[in-house]
Amino acid sequence: MERLQTIPVRVGSDLVIGGGAPLVIQTMCNTHTSDVDASVSQCLRLYAAGAQMLRITVPGRQDVASVREIKDKLRAQSCNVPIVADIHFSAETAMEVAPYVEKVRINPGNFHKDHQKARELFKQFLKICRDNGTAVRVGLNHGSLGSYITDRYGNTPHAMALAAMEWLQMCEDESFDQVVVSLKASNTVVMVQAYRELVEMMKQNGRIYPLHLGVTEAGGGDGGRIKSCVGIGSLLEEGIGDTLRVSLTEDPEAELPVARQIADYYANPSIEPEDERISAALRWGPALLKRKIDSIPSGILSSYLEDEIMQAARRRFYRPEYIACPGCGRTMYNLQQTFEEVQRRTSHLKNVVIAVMGCIVNGPGEMADADWGYVGEGGGRVSIYRKGEPVLRHIPDNEAIDALLELMEKESWQTTPHKEGDL
Repeated sequence: MERLQTIPVRVGSDLVIGGGAPLVIQTMCNTHTSDVDASVSQCLRLYAAGAQMLRITVPGRQDVASVREIKDKLRAQSCNVPIVADIHFSAETAMEVAPYVEKVRINPGNFHKDHQKARELFKQFLKICRDNGTAVRVGLNHGSLGSYITDRYGNTPHAMALAAMEWLQMCEDESFDQVVVSLKASNTVVMVQAYRELVEMMKQNGRIYPLHLGVTEAGGGDGGRIKSCVGIGSLLEEGIGDTLRVSLTEDPEAELPVARQIADYYANPSIEPEDERISAALRWGPALLKRKIDSIPSGILSSYLEDEIMQAARRRFYRPEYIACPGCGRTMYNLQQTFEEVQRRTSHLKNVVIAVMGCIVNGPGEMADADWGYVGEGGGRVSIYRKGEPVLRHIPDNEAIDALLELMEKESWQTTPHKEGDL
């Protein structure tokens, strides 16, 4: 595999993304940022488990002081892992926190509700990052693009790539090249196509920026691991990707062994991953997704593992398709427990896409592909969505799963077949 040559981006004093550097493994804290001690403790565990970069949610300007304190306490314990501030819906927060972290991740679709204003604020933000040596990730997610782009091009891989190029052009206009790009989706086909299109656009532009890979809202357990391997592996097989995260609806420590095995496999394909699920998914998933093969030869894998890989590659659907975020400092309920319970009570269904989302900030947009959605509101309340539209609001969380299942039974979604590629 020949890696795509990208512009090197320095994150902190020692870490380089792109420019031929080894793949960088990262994850994200799911503690509440205001709980400084809990966040520091989790950061130390994640660093010890192999994280080379850590992302921390910064919900608002009131949390900037907590981020500074977290970083100071980590450095006092000789933990120099670069800190990435994760920002949504507050350009002001992005600008305020930028001097105190090594990198800031922003989602252009929600940098400001007015697109022209977003562009103006982004230029101000870049100047602050340049002055402080702070790197930037332009992180677009399928389902959370701005209407300025979806009204013209739809919620498509092409729209994702075009949106990324617009923001990259703004970086170039400001002579800022310390930027990484991600185009995540829960649908592996959409994800792979979006990255491919962006790469071709960047090649035509003559400047190729580093790419962060991930299957967003992949879920947990076997399904989340296999889906991540299929999507990420398909791109790494083509030499695309400089850093990655495996997003699981589990403790973030569980993400790192999966990510490491993926990275090691593509650094040296002669060494098989120790986890059978990962090995099988990396071997067969990309070929299935790219339609180089139509099926896995019989007798090689268990029927269960074969079914999981076929579904992750969008070739056959034998159970519900789940979209579930990994959780972060914005999550206000026990996301992992809820997701596992939803899985348990819906596993007998077919031909349905179910999303379990941690918060109202990203949930409605990033579950765009879902038939049904369970979205935490905070304060012990939940909203239920159907095809992207809220149908029940402010449901007590101890009643919400029952309410979701009752609605699903009334609609009889399990009897409405999806065609291959629909899910």
